[in-house]
Formats: sequence, structure tokens, C-alpha cells
Amino acid sequence: MKLLLLLSLVALSQCLVSKVSLKKGKSLRKALKEHGLLEHYLKHNPYNLASKYFPTLATVSSEPLTNYMDMEYYGTISIGTPAQDFTVLFDTGSSNLWVPSVYCSSEACTNHNRFNPADSSTFESTNDTVSIQYGTGSMTGYLGYDTVEVGSITVSNQIFGLSETEPGDFFYYTPFDGILGLAFPSISSSGATPVFDNMMSQDLVSQDLFSVYLSNDDESGSFVMFGGIDYSYASGGITWIPLSAETYWEITMDGVTLSDETIACASSCQAIIDTGTSLLAAPSSAVANIQAALGADSDGLISCSSISSLPDVVFNLNGYSFPVPASSYILQSDGSCTLAFESIDVPTESGELWILGDVFIHEYYVIFDRANDRVGLSPLS
Repeated sequence: MKLLLLLSLVALSQCLVSKVSLKKGKSLRKALKEHGLLEHYLKHNPYNLASKYFPTLATVSSEPLTNYMDMEYYGTISIGTPAQDFTVLFDTGSSNLWVPSVYCSSEACTNHNRFNPADSSTFESTNDTVSIQYGTGSMTGYLGYDTVEVGSITVSNQIFGLSETEPGDFFYYTPFDGILGLAFPSISSSGATPVFDNMMSQDLVSQDLFSVYLSNDDESGSFVMFGGIDYSYASGGITWIPLSAETYWEITMDGVTLSDETIACASSCQAIIDTGTSLLAAPSSAVANIQAALGADSDGLISCSSISSLPDVVFNLNGYSFPVPASSYILQSDGSCTLAFESIDVPTESGELWILGDVFIHEYYVIFDRANDRVGLSPLS
């Protein structure tokens, strides 16, 4: 009897953890470049990463989601009964789930999977609208409820957005259909309950946390795990860092150093760990300091031959050091090399704001712990 009970508990715990594979695909930047449209796009769609975190700073534009131009990691979920599949970006820098709908009138929806409410026996409509700002634009639509499958986890009565407009021709080239936000309910548009909050409230996860691993393999190995920690990726130990706000996954950073010299964030600053941002974002003054210290020009261009000799950029968090090597913070493309830093200038009460995107996450197995309001980082070999 005890053995049967133990086996049952083991089986139950396995059901409460779901690992969703992430595929590395072609970024929007690469797709636009291949079609000869990148220069035109950047000229007519000014990029403002800050507007993702502070929507009031959003500039008027016809092109949404430019902060995802370099994103390459996506996973598959399904919505409805029977299931309709969608490729989504698992984004810790936003909180809403939305996908294109058959009612979307924008060109951007024509070559993406679109949800058809009429084909789902479990769909429930609402009269509530949703409008979400990303980068330099927005998506608009309405809210509905349906069953959502994320890996082996089935979430019932999940509220999500069905887009009706996704302005801009260039969104046509993005490789994902929609976005699944993993930040806190406090920043969710229209007060929609995030997917992971429903996973927790419906007792679908064994632990109120999820974790992210980004593989160095170009094709496979990356994943987001809901409800558990894969300790085979945490052999270097886990360092826990408390959150400074329950909005984004925001923490306090003590400073940024090069060769033991403080190069930025000298009096501490705030940092957001964001799977929905590809690069490392910092105030323009800090980016300029880093460019000068590493020998890059004002556009971030740097000699590819210098990669082996450059020091780590070290992010100091909660009394611990988290280095990122030059092989990660220098991007190589078409024979040229560029620093993986971009500018973000926003007025905050706490001073500087940094975004630690995928360049940082590549170096660490990251655990997003809702139960204890903290982030865990384990160095990857």
C-alpha cells in the first residue's frame, strides 16, 4: 500500500511539472534584411525599447513589437477544443496572452495562425477589449476565455486576447504568432489574469515557479519549465536574488564592472530579467562608457579579433558577481562584430534601469520564483 501511494505521488508530481521546448528561429531583423527591407523599416519605424516598460513613452507608429526584432526563441501552445496550435514568445517582460484571430484585418495576420472561436466548443466571449503597447506600436482586439494547453499542463478558463488589428506591414515577417506573458498581474492589460497565475490557482504546478534555459545549440535544447527546477542545469548552485517590485521580474543591481573597475550603475540601479528582450539594455551614458572601455565605436562596432582578449562584463547582484564573457556580449554577423548593448533611457525614481535580456540569460539557468518573490541564477558551464 505504501509503495502504491509513493508511486501515485511520484506520478502526480510529474504531472505538475511541464517542460516546453523552445525553438531558435529566424529573427525579424534577419528576415527583413533578407528581403532588403531592414534599412527602410528602421528609417520609418523609430525604435523605443523603453515604451515596453513605460507605455506612456510609446511613440506613434504603424509598426508594433519592434523590441522583438532580434528575438529567436519560441514555443508552441494550443488553445480551444479541439486544440488550435500557436507559436508564441514566452515573455517575462509582459503579462498578457494573445494570439491573432480570424477577425484580424491586418496584413500581419494573413500568414500567421489565427484562432477561430467558432471552431472551439469551450470558447466563451466577452465584451471587453484589449490594447497592448509593444515597442513602437500596439495590438488591439477583444478578450475571451478558453482552454489553453502549455506542454502537459491544461489551463481551464484562461482569459486571452484575440487580435483584430496588428498595425504595420513588417509584422508580416515575424516568426511567432502571439505572446504569452509571464510577468505579474499588476502590469496585465485590461486586468487579464496571466497564464501562470491560473496554473498556480488551479493547482496545476507542484511549485509556484518556472525556469528558463537557453541552449547554445542553434536548433534545440532550450526550454521553459513550469512548476519545477531541472537540477541537472543547476549543478553550479543557485544564487537567489529578491525582487524589488512585483511588476516585471525586477531586481536591484549593485554595479557593473570591467576588470574590477566600476563602469556603470555606480550607486546601484534597477534591472529587469526579460526573456522578451534579446540584448542587454542600459542608459545611453552607460552604453557609451562600455563602448569606450572596450574599444568599440559609437555604433557598437568592434574588431572581431579582439573577442579573445576582452574582459567579462560583470553584473553585481545582491552581493554576488555574474559575469558575461565577450563571446556572448559581442554579436558576429556577416563578418562584422557588434556589442550586444542597446540604449534605454527612462525617468525612474530609483535611477538607472537596465534590461538583462537573452545575452545574459544564455549564461545562467534562471528560476522565476513567484512563491518567494525572487529570481534564482545558476551558472551554466
